[in-house]
Amino acid sequence: MDGSELRVIIGPTAAGKSALAMRLAATYRGTIISADSAQVYRRFDVGTAKPSQADRAAVPHEGVDLVEPTDRFSAARFAEAAEAWIAEAERAGRTPVVVGGTGFWIAALVAPLAPMPPIAAAPRRALEAFLSTLDDATLQRWCAALDPTVATRGPAQWRRAIEVALLTGQRLSALQRQAPPRPPRAVRYLVVDPGDRLRSRIAARIDAMLVAGWMDEVAALRREVPHDAPAWRACGYERLRDAHAAGRSADTQRESLVTETWQYARRQRTWCRHQLRHGSITRLDPEAPDAWATACAWWEETRTP
Repeated sequence: MDGSELRVIIGPTAAGKSALAMRLAATYRGTIISADSAQVYRRFDVGTAKPSQADRAAVPHEGVDLVEPTDRFSAARFAEAAEAWIAEAERAGRTPVVVGGTGFWIAALVAPLAPMPPIAAAPRRALEAFLSTLDDATLQRWCAALDPTVATRGPAQWRRAIEVALLTGQRLSALQRQAPPRPPRAVRYLVVDPGDRLRSRIAARIDAMLVAGWMDEVAALRREVPHDAPAWRACGYERLRDAHAAGRSADTQRESLVTETWQYARRQRTWCRHQLRHGSITRLDPEAPDAWATACAWWEETRTP
């Protein structure tokens, strides 16, 4: 890889990260490493906006379709796998670029997490099943009581903090402050965000997903995937699953899906404002006239350690 910094493209959902990353990777011989906690699950395709087979054939992608919907895939597992993908891309003479909106996964790759205490599988599965029945507001209240520092983050980390607190008696935030196994890696961030146009882009994406058969996908998944599988937590899936079970059409859920996705995007924006560490930050409106020139300048920039 030219330069000493890992390239990371991050931003809220529907901002245009994937299209920009595809164009950059095709131009500069890149390998895309997906940092998306929903795209790791097989068969959850339409509603996670997975890259098409044509895109995957044109540009190497890692981090997509890794595990079954019933598997748990953590930030630590992602970081370990991403290290291998980065090394493999560099050996092949390609430039790795991490692309996604799952901020905690990116943070775990940039600044490795301290080791977590072991948790027995059976109690964890039982607690996970119970936590899956709680809405986000309840999860956040529990997290605020058990580990207030983590309560400002997102649902996946709320669940994790609750698990660690209840099953180990320790706070996740305190464990994460312990010395990591290696120092942070050098990184440069490209934050992609269209500003006030984001909500309309989200609405357009939801409409496209519904036209592409999102509800049909959910109907098939209902027959195959247990109700408590982690993959159902991907934005919008539980809402459509419950609507299908009740005999309601996808169209009746459209506004709720837009609102749910918009709320998720706002949390991602908050992460990008406050949690990016260990590198320079370039902000990009993908609809600006100079967007492509700015993206190329960001990619081509080199720094000496």
